[in-house]
Amino acid sequence: MKKFTSTELRKAWKQFYIDRGHKDVGAVSLVSDGSTGVMFNVAGMQPLMPYLLGEKHPMGTRLCNVQGCVRTNDIDSVGDKSHGTFFEMLGSWSLGDYFKKERCQWSFELLTELFGFDADHLAATVFEGNENAPRDEEGAQYRIASGFRKDRIYYLPAEDNWWGLEYGPCGPDSEMFYVKDVPPCGPDCKPGCHCGKYTEIGNDVFMQYEKHHDGSLTPLKQKNVDTGWGMERILAFLNGFDDVYKIDVHAPAIAYIEEASGVKYDSDEKLTRSMRILADHTRTATMLIGDEAKLLPSNAGAGYVLRRLIRRAVRHARTLGLKKENILKVSEKYIEVYAESYPLVKKNQEFILSELGKEIERFEATLENGMKEYAKILEQVKAQKGTQIDGKSAFYLYDTFGFPIELTVELADEEGLTVDEAGFKAAMEEQKAKARENANFSAKLSTDANLFDDLGEAFTTQFVGYDVIMNETIVAALATADARKDSLSEGESGTVVVPVTSFYATMGGQKGDFGVIRGANGVFEVEETVKLPGGRVGHVGKVVSGKISVNDHVRMEVNAANRAATCKNHTATHLLQAALQQVLGSDVHQQGSYQDGARTRFDFSFGRAMTEEEIAKVEEIVNAKILEDIPVVTDVMNIEEAKKSGAMALFGEKYGETVRVVSVGDFSKEFCGGTHVKRTGDIASFKILSESGIAAGVRRIEGLTSANVIEHYKALEETLKQAAAAAKSTTANLVEKIQHLQAEVKALSSENESLKSKLAKNSLGDVMNQVKEVKGVKLLATSVAGVDMNGLRDLGDQLKEKLGEGVVILLSEQEGKVNMIAMATDGAVKAGAHAGNLIKGIAALVGGGGGGRPNMAQAGGKNPAGIPAAIVEAAKVLEGQL
Repeated sequence: MKKFTSTELRKAWKQFYIDRGHKDVGAVSLVSDGSTGVMFNVAGMQPLMPYLLGEKHPMGTRLCNVQGCVRTNDIDSVGDKSHGTFFEMLGSWSLGDYFKKERCQWSFELLTELFGFDADHLAATVFEGNENAPRDEEGAQYRIASGFRKDRIYYLPAEDNWWGLEYGPCGPDSEMFYVKDVPPCGPDCKPGCHCGKYTEIGNDVFMQYEKHHDGSLTPLKQKNVDTGWGMERILAFLNGFDDVYKIDVHAPAIAYIEEASGVKYDSDEKLTRSMRILADHTRTATMLIGDEAKLLPSNAGAGYVLRRLIRRAVRHARTLGLKKENILKVSEKYIEVYAESYPLVKKNQEFILSELGKEIERFEATLENGMKEYAKILEQVKAQKGTQIDGKSAFYLYDTFGFPIELTVELADEEGLTVDEAGFKAAMEEQKAKARENANFSAKLSTDANLFDDLGEAFTTQFVGYDVIMNETIVAALATADARKDSLSEGESGTVVVPVTSFYATMGGQKGDFGVIRGANGVFEVEETVKLPGGRVGHVGKVVSGKISVNDHVRMEVNAANRAATCKNHTATHLLQAALQQVLGSDVHQQGSYQDGARTRFDFSFGRAMTEEEIAKVEEIVNAKILEDIPVVTDVMNIEEAKKSGAMALFGEKYGETVRVVSVGDFSKEFCGGTHVKRTGDIASFKILSESGIAAGVRRIEGLTSANVIEHYKALEETLKQAAAAAKSTTANLVEKIQHLQAEVKALSSENESLKSKLAKNSLGDVMNQVKEVKGVKLLATSVAGVDMNGLRDLGDQLKEKLGEGVVILLSEQEGKVNMIAMATDGAVKAGAHAGNLIKGIAALVGGGGGGRPNMAQAGGKNPAGIPAAIVEAAKVLEGQL
């Protein structure tokens, strides 16, 4: 066998196939576009699914690449010698070109000529056949003809030698193994046996069937070959390792973890497992954040998986005694390792380390705050002699404090408890359901979309609304919520489908049009326009007069004022994105948007709040472009031409072969299917209403244009008048009046605090005779009536000064609740006193909880009757600390 570095192996793989007529298609994003129903690209063939089903690939029928992949389905197995969440797939494909003969021959050449395997140490498996598909005799014969020994060909069942997803392309596969010179474990020893004699090297999948939703198989239009080899595993094998964490891509990170932790790799099984998890999860997080999608941690979807990976890395780093700066250093090691093969990671290094650092800090805060809440829940469960933390409590920890369910399970297990994970999932689903109900991005379709299936695949709705807002057509179909109708009468709600419409359907962030459909016998008011399956458009609303029937000739009338206002907001959003990139940098990317006739909303990737100066600058740039009255030009072009033109596309959005590109001079160019103004001057004006954070690394700007800006300022003016009247001032003198009132309030507040302090002191009286010594440390623990937390702090400072050195604990009943503080001088702290732990030790007696620093802590409670007992307990708790 020949030894390779990872760089050498990637290059050798691609060159082998390029020499045989293949084109390197390059790698795509680690984050899936959603077309295959998974969050990440989990295999090299995944992005090629449409072409495996028959679509023509622009680069031909012979393809190859090295594709980064992310799989987290077996995340709990990570930590052993072979599993990882990120890996690289060495791939090659035939899309209806060569089939088994060439594939088997090239695999043998790859193994023997490129990798230097001895043919006598090779074995292969083929599909043995079942009731759905025949035995793969053809594959076996081609393996033998290529050079495999006949006695080393094994027939295995579908669970070993059949590849396919739930539905889609599938077929028999043939795996290749290296046979070690060790005795077989028994008469049935063969590939797939776990005795160590056979090591899997690679796999060829012969996709010749399509599996349908009913489970049936039919031959594919074209026979394909999908070859995929895991780079890390083959690299480890070629270099004589049985542990993938010893190959060159991991070596620098593992060496650093050894150095920083003082733990030698392989010296302790538990700690070595933590080293692998820290390395793997940090690598995956680094690759995902640095990917073209610039994925960020969140509480849903792929973002939640990323958050879980980072937080698992943090937990295992803590096991090794490592902190945030150490994890970031591990990330830097991987950035250097992948700088050449994944240049985006190196380019985005600053962004990766910044976002990774923020998430680590968030989790550290989560651990502290969540642990406090967890302790309360744990105390309640134990008090009730329970054995399980209920699902709602677990979800409360997750939803309010970001406490991962996995961590709650681990902590509960340490206490001999379980967690109701089913209840947790139910609580999460309940919250999601509420969120869906409250979502107002698009009105709910009042009709079951499947009711229009019988119109046939050929029937689609043509949209002509780019050019006109009114058109003549006929009614093709009508339906209420659950049934097709021949007609709808006055007062009835439903959906109208027509072959040609000027109404824009909600899509790409732009809210659909509303207006009316007029016929000879009635008028239908369109409240919402939505996309339906099969390229159709649904006009949702109700009949406001007369009757609308199928085959009626009607006039489609879009509400002109709303369309014009929506167009202004949409074009302004394009100007806004370009201005944001100009002010904040090119790393700003759209994360979502919404435009209707009233406002625009734009979500974008950025790691901090914008300054007032930045917001003002962005607004100034947008308004300057509006004043320039630049023509807004839309071109329809081939998607490849559009990409070459520099037009921005929204990541994750699926586009067809032809796309619309909207340009505003040289300032902005984007893929966009929405409606726009003819010239920027039509927008008139733009105003940013707010800038806020909506998720980790995602900001939101809301804004207004045109007449809505004027209405905004009118409302502000009215509010200003009302404020001036309330302050008994004029609008011109309002600022001066407020400043005067603030000074007056400040003086009165100071006087009030002084009086309260005197009152509290008088109420407390002389308590120095209550001072006692606990193991040589003075303790003053007493109560005073009706004093708030600020007053207690002032009293505590005064008493601490009188005491000289020691501990002061004060409790006060106020309006049926308890306020309490603990203070410890430097000398007392050195002797072992800890104010925070003192508070924790007595708070439960007054029905409360709290904590704080060694020298000062405070808490609240709900049971004033427990104050005397808490004062007595204070001495016992302090004694235990000294």
